Order: sequence, then C-alpha cells, then structure tokens
Amino acid sequence: MDFTIYAYNRCVTVEIENSCPFFSLKKYDIYIDGVKKGETDKNVFMIYGLQPDRDYEISLDGMSHIVHTKKEKILLDVRKFGASGDGEKDDTEAITAAIASCPKDGTVYIPDGEYKISPIFLKSNMTLLLSDSAVLKGQADRKNYPVMPGMICNSDEGETAFSSWEGNPLSCFASLINLYDAENTDVIGSGTIDGNADNSDWWEKPKVKEIAWRGNLISLVRCRNIRFAGLTLKNSPSWTIHPYYSDDLDFSCLKVINPPDSPNTDGFDPESCKNVTLRGSEISVGDDCIAIKSGKYYMARYHLKRAENINITNCYLKKGHGAVTLGSEISGGVSRVNVRNCIFEGTDRGIRIKTRRGRGKDSVIDNLSCENIQMMNVPMPLTINMYYFCDPDGHTDYVQTKEMPVDEFTPSIGSIKLKKIRCSGVNASLITSVGLVEKKVGSIELDDVKAVFRKKEDRKAVAAIMMDGMKPIEGIPLYVENADKLVLKNVYVEGQELKEDVINNVLELKESDYHVEGRS
Repeated sequence: MDFTIYAYNRCVTVEIENSCPFFSLKKYDIYIDGVKKGETDKNVFMIYGLQPDRDYEISLDGMSHIVHTKKEKILLDVRKFGASGDGEKDDTEAITAAIASCPKDGTVYIPDGEYKISPIFLKSNMTLLLSDSAVLKGQADRKNYPVMPGMICNSDEGETAFSSWEGNPLSCFASLINLYDAENTDVIGSGTIDGNADNSDWWEKPKVKEIAWRGNLISLVRCRNIRFAGLTLKNSPSWTIHPYYSDDLDFSCLKVINPPDSPNTDGFDPESCKNVTLRGSEISVGDDCIAIKSGKYYMARYHLKRAENINITNCYLKKGHGAVTLGSEISGGVSRVNVRNCIFEGTDRGIRIKTRRGRGKDSVIDNLSCENIQMMNVPMPLTINMYYFCDPDGHTDYVQTKEMPVDEFTPSIGSIKLKKIRCSGVNASLITSVGLVEKKVGSIELDDVKAVFRKKEDRKAVAAIMMDGMKPIEGIPLYVENADKLVLKNVYVEGQELKEDVINNVLELKESDYHVEGRS
C-alpha cells in the first residue's frame, strides 16, 4: 500500500492507492509525527489543523511520507475587517475588503459563524480558508447579485466571455464565489458554501430568463492552477462548480449537495478545460452529478477549446440524472476522460454521453476510459445518444431524422472503454447506444463487466435515452444501433426473463466470453 499527499498551507489531502472504489479495504490509523490523530475507511481524506511552511511525517499502516505545507505570508481574519458572522448582517463588504487587502501568498480566514453575503470575487496567489463551522450563505434576493455580461468586444476587435448559460455566452447573475483570470489560488477548509437557493426563487421558472440567467455557486473563468479541497457545497442556484476555459485545476474531498428535484443543479461541470482532477468527492444533486462540456457551436467556431485530460477518481456519485456525463454542449469536443475507482449509487444513468446534429465537426468525443466502477441501483449503466432532443430545435427533422448528409455540423464519437465494472439494479439495459446513421459511434469496448438486472416484477419500461421515436425498454442486455465496433470480453449479465439483444447496423462485433443468464 502506498499513498500520495497534496499539500496546502494548513491542511493536506491524502490519496491511498487502492483497488476498491472510494472506500479502503480496511480502516487505517492516521499518525502525524508519530501521534495517532484519527482513522479512515476512505481512499481519499483530509487532514486539518496543520501549520504553514513546516514538515510533517504522515503515516498509514506502517508506510510514512514527509510533506511540507505551503508558506503563508499572513492570515487575515475577516472579523477584523468588520464581518460579524451572525447570519443577519451583510458581511460582503468586510470579506471583500479582506480579499482586496490580502498580499501574495496570504490567507483570508473565515472563522466559525454564518456569513450572509452576495457574490465575492477572489484573486490570484491567495488562499480562502473556511473553518469547520463557517458558512458563507448567499443572499436570497437576486437583486443583490451583479449581472455578468456574456461577451464583451475588446479594443483589438476580439471578444471576451464573462459568463455562460448552457454553452452560449449569455448574461448571467454572478456566482456566489467567482474567480476571473486568476491563478495559484486555493479555496480550502471544512466549512460550507451555501447558495441558499432553497430559500429564494432561483429554482422557480428555471428556464425563464429573469433579468439574467441563473448563476452558479462557484465559477472559474480563464483560470489556471486553482485548487478546492474539503468544503461542503450546497443549494446552488444552477450548476454548482463551473470551471470555464480554465486549466490545471484540482478538486479534492468536496461534498456537493442539492435537492434531487432542484433544476439544473449539476454538481461539477468543467467546460472547455484542460488538466482537471476531481478526487475523493461525494455528489448528490438534481441533475447530472458530473457533466463535461465544451460549449455550443458559436464558442467552438470562434473560441475553440477542447475539454481534455479530465480525471475523476475515488468519487461517490449518488442522486442525479447521470453519474458522469459528456455533453450535450460539446461543440469543442472532449478527449482523454478517465473515470476510476468510483461508486455510482441511485443515479438514473451511469456513464451518459449525449450529443446531436448542430454541435459541429469539432464536436469529437473520444478516449473515454472507465475502470473499476461499482454501480448500485443504476437502471442504465451506459447510454450513448446522438439524437439528443435538447434546445428549441431539438424535435425538428434536422435533429431527429434518422439519416442526413454529413456536413460541418455533424458531431462524432470515437472510443469508449469500460473495464472492471459491476452493476446492480439494472432496469432498461446494460448499454443503450444509438449513433447517427451517417456518423456511427466509433468503438464501444466492455472488458470484465458484470450486470445484474432487477427482478422481472420490479422492472419498468422507460425511455432510456432522450430522442424522438425511442420506445420505452426494459430487460434488454444490449441495445446498440449504428456503431463501427462493439467488443465484448468477459461480459456477464444476470436477470429473469431477459429479452434478446438489439444490435443493428454494427459493422464489427467481437465477442469473447459474453454470457447472458438463461441463454445457451
């Protein structure tokens, strides 16, 4: 057993190398400088209460590593700038003053208390630290939130985006926590950032623009080398964490909680970002737990940036429409997504890929790799839909007609690989994949996959993917249409009275030990 440590100024993240998803094989005693400080049964965990700029020896199960915490120039307590933390007074100005005053490598500290705030804007080369019982709570009235413009023309005839709504540069209310063109910033601690949307009107008429579109809880725009760790994030107006055109981002040990019926409250939505890691986090929300995006056609045409090298490891994804989703705003393309050592529980779908005509020739989804995933009570472990009926024109003939000529607006899907996957509570199908007739899904490979369907009496026919003409299905092990290659290796399916596979227009089918219970 070995482990890796990621150091901040006053805490660290520890990630154990483990063959089990999210939880460790056993409980480990945690020692710091030879003194026992606690125990853990998770692969990824935080250690708090450390001091800046000093060495610590951290030991687990007889294995030790020395870690050096980050330097800290100064610690600025927001109460010394006038913040009350009483949940009544508006503390925005006091916290903003502390941030503005913070020198390079300084820390703005939020001690215990509830701080009523409107949006705050962080800057480069600082740390925001929340104590265990600290809560940053959003104002309920949207009029206390500035409106961020979607796009502004530059003096050199270029343009710069400041906010985004569902893949287009449109005016939105500012998020509660904002980082613009920032680098080398940490937001850490065991406290809570609460959007307070459950006590406001953010979730009412969610598809109606009122003054501006709903903001996120946390926005990162054109940022680099940003880290979030340890926090609880809840009650977001819409998407919870939205990194946008940003690179080299690290998120550890977050808890993201939104009610299951809250609209568009995705947990984690990196859009047109590169080199992003989410580890050791728990997400339960009202939409997709994780949704990887790269904008709609306008952004791909004029500001093309692919989402690439996205790593999701040791996460527990609970309620949500999809556990890990790619799309549908995916015009810039996405490549090299790695999902490893995760648990999906109770999500409508496990891995969910959705796109449609109109996303464009740069909308290439490729190199998705998922390994060592446990899906519990997930009705549809893998869905791929190239006829997704989103947007105002989603039900038009252009999107839904079975075959159209390939043109500059045609998306494509390349390689999808799933290895060492365990699924229970399957209802509709293990795979539901429908590619475009004119642009088939490239390659779907399953290796060491076991799926257990619900009992016959507990299954219900459902629309597995959102496209016109797709009849509700249940009890179908494989439903694959329009693919270049389907590879099945050590795939086992169990369940009562399962129906025959639906495999149409698949150019190459490779089977090596594919077994369905009850079939000869």
